[in-house]
Amino acid sequence: MPGPTHSSRFTPIQPLPGSADVITRIGELIAGLRPDAADMLTAFHRIQHQFGYVPREAIPLLAGQFRTTPAAIYGTIQFYSEVRTEPPAKTTVEWCSGPACLLKGSTNIRRALEAVLGCPMNGTTAGGAFGLRLVQCDGTCHLAPLVRLEGRYIGPLTVSEAIELARGIRGDDAGGEEAVTGEQPAPVGGGEAAGLE
Repeated sequence: MPGPTHSSRFTPIQPLPGSADVITRIGELIAGLRPDAADMLTAFHRIQHQFGYVPREAIPLLAGQFRTTPAAIYGTIQFYSEVRTEPPAKTTVEWCSGPACLLKGSTNIRRALEAVLGCPMNGTTAGGAFGLRLVQCDGTCHLAPLVRLEGRYIGPLTVSEAIELARGIRGDDAGGEEAVTGEQPAPVGGGEAAGLE
């Protein structure tokens, strides 16, 4: 009986074309990491910390380092909402998808943000100026429904307050510059803002 005619999933994969500097730096960041799930997360964090996201050139290198397939690497990256495969927007609003926020009407806040910012959830505007990301509950339910902006929690929000916030981020009103430059935006309406630090 003839042997298998396909490659093993552990067959080395050729790097994707890309910047030699990027490929070299990714190789340095993951060198010495063990092929287990814990070190895979470490690799994602190291790469994203360096580049702001995990570039496509990293996928084959990660697959080789962790003795798996590029599909498995990509699937693992997609599982973790904090790991990005595209460069981040200049200003990103993070919308909480946790149960407390959903029960308090955050779906309508999401729709308002998508409409005013002009980008879908987990997308960015054409020029990369604004982005909207779904994030999981991190226990700040007393502020529900909330969003995070530049590492700060803003909530509880109403739909009209979310529209006001998004317009300010876009620069449609006097409050826009503070949000874009990273200054602490004033709490909207009756909401609270809490630091992430």
